[in-house]
Amino acid sequence: MDPSTSVTSRRAFLSLALAAGAGVTLAACGGTSGPSSTAGTSGGAATTTAAATSGGGAAGGGAAASGGAAPSGGAAGSGGAAAVSGSATYWFLTGQPGQKIREDTVKRWNAANPNAQIHTTEFQNDAYKAKIKTAIGAGQAPTIIWGWGGGGLKSYVQANQVEDLTSWFASNPTVKSRLFPSSFGAATVNGKIYAMPGETVQPIVLFYNKTVFDKVGVKPPKSWGEIMALVPKFNAAGVAPFSLGGQSRWTNMMWLEFLFDRIGGSEVFQAVFDGKKDAWSNPASIEALTQMQKLIKADGFIKGFSSITADSNADQALLFTGKAAMMLHGSWTYGSMATDGGDFVSGGHLGYMNFPPVEGGKGDPSDTVGNPGQYMSISSKASADQKAIAKKFFATQVLSDAEVKEWVDNGGIPIVNGSDKLLTGSKDADWLKFVYTTAANAKVFAQSWDQALSPTAAETLLDNIAKLFQLSISPQQFAANMNKVIGK
Repeated sequence: MDPSTSVTSRRAFLSLALAAGAGVTLAACGGTSGPSSTAGTSGGAATTTAAATSGGGAAGGGAAASGGAAPSGGAAGSGGAAAVSGSATYWFLTGQPGQKIREDTVKRWNAANPNAQIHTTEFQNDAYKAKIKTAIGAGQAPTIIWGWGGGGLKSYVQANQVEDLTSWFASNPTVKSRLFPSSFGAATVNGKIYAMPGETVQPIVLFYNKTVFDKVGVKPPKSWGEIMALVPKFNAAGVAPFSLGGQSRWTNMMWLEFLFDRIGGSEVFQAVFDGKKDAWSNPASIEALTQMQKLIKADGFIKGFSSITADSNADQALLFTGKAAMMLHGSWTYGSMATDGGDFVSGGHLGYMNFPPVEGGKGDPSDTVGNPGQYMSISSKASADQKAIAKKFFATQVLSDAEVKEWVDNGGIPIVNGSDKLLTGSKDADWLKFVYTTAANAKVFAQSWDQALSPTAAETLLDNIAKLFQLSISPQQFAANMNKVIGK
């Protein structure tokens, strides 16, 4: 997180941004797992532009080429090569670097399609959520709806407000095959695809301080059992085993997301998302909640963790100053640790890994959680011409070679197979390749729970997670409380 940005809603989504020539920074792009901040002016006012004016060149060099070419390996198919005409609208978020990259993508489209212009309107995070909800409810949504997939998309599908893109993707297999398979999970409702995945990934990562590990004389954990065995060793050395900004609540959630997956497999939370009765009472869920409280009772976290905030980056500071040995957090924290942690990152003191397996668990250790991408849907109320424009835009401009280069130049990992080839030469190449490999190889890239669920269920979830971590409710009470809001 860039702590200088203004604070907005918790459900703000963060993109890692490695600012060229200025070290590593972080910019908010509006979404899920991450500190609740976003760049932009105060007040949430929208910026409207036809996106066909001057300044169409893209950042990062070489990205301002003609917008007519299809993405590498992509085929236009039924939504692509055919000529389109008319105009369409597209709403999305402000906040750099995503704002400029989205603008540049539309400019390339408009330059190549003078008879089929896309007009954009840009909002800050909270303003966008209010505006898009109102517009969709009134049947006045933009042609292209930028979003986060998951629970929000599911509500649009249930109200018949977005286009079913399943057959379009079937007719355009090279568009789909370019993208990480895991990115389609949050775009899919009841087995059908309702959004075009786009932009970048941010998995949750288990970070550790190599220097602390060396001083204590231990190795990074390869299993949950080894994590539990490390706890007394670090405590005996006067080091907190794990840093945690528990006051922020969503930071606690990341632990449960992995434990549910590693113990019971991805189908455990999928049953919750699908609205199955009493899904939170799955025996694997109870076991995960029980293991979580065992770690808490064993003093696995920094003392006073429930009063530490993630928005202040205090949890990160505990790791890079050596007061804590490990931290489970989003990939976006790499940027701020590199900026604020002295030589912690540049000196090679930061280690990282995917969350290890749990002994006897059913989950695939390649699975990850976090933010598998961002999503663009087409309004079901749009005209046939507008839908045709949107589909051709998806096929020829979204994650085109030019856009992919911009994301990489700004330190992001686009959800495009092979985008790791562009990382060579970056001083952070090892880290970026790790993020790419984690996302690309994940059998399942689960969306953060509070974004996958409806706002009502998400708030109940965060409240009960806080109580679980404070040991004020049992695993069974947690499950009972959450079962009451399944499907709401």
